[in-house]
Amino acid sequence: MQALDHTSYLALREGAKVIEADASGDKVLLLRGGQFLKLFRRKRLFTSAALLPYAQRFANNTERLRQRAIPVPEVLGVYRIASIERDAVHYQALEGQTVRQLLADSERAQALRTQLGAFVAQLHSKGVYFRSLHLGNVVLTPQGELGLIDIADLSCQRGPLSASKRLRNFHHMLRYKGDRQWLLGADHAQTFIRSYEAAMAASESKRFIPKLGELFA
Repeated sequence: MQALDHTSYLALREGAKVIEADASGDKVLLLRGGQFLKLFRRKRLFTSAALLPYAQRFANNTERLRQRAIPVPEVLGVYRIASIERDAVHYQALEGQTVRQLLADSERAQALRTQLGAFVAQLHSKGVYFRSLHLGNVVLTPQGELGLIDIADLSCQRGPLSASKRLRNFHHMLRYKGDRQWLLGADHAQTFIRSYEAAMAASESKRFIPKLGELFA
């Protein structure tokens, strides 16, 4: 993580558009060059973020996911900005549209559910546990691949996820009403489940698929 003085910070954000903010200040900036600056603040004095700041977690997770051949944003820099008491990650966004942005595309919907099921199975088989997994954080790239964004809240392990972690991850996916309806409405759940099952290794399937069927019943 690199220290960024206030003058350099102001120069970096000159002409930027505020994409996201809250009562505490700016959270995401679109910079003039088309890149993004995501700002993180420490909410408590004693927190895990003091040892491993969220900006650094974001950068670390991009590398872990790249090693697993999963498309992610390109990190350009990670900064500590003492003057505004923020950490920041400077990155080039992953090009494409989120699955949530494509929900109204009925012609593409079934193919996208099939692709999403296989993608989530790939994440789980590769040991990726993404607590913020939802349709707004999965991007369909121009190359037709699915990738992840907003990845600070993510962990990777060497082996496949356990059944309990997979179930928790599916609960995360279903917590938004619109996402849930798109995945579970009519026979949509079966499309997603069959694709997930088909992408899993046989040894994983025996342990997990019955529980998955119960979750989506």
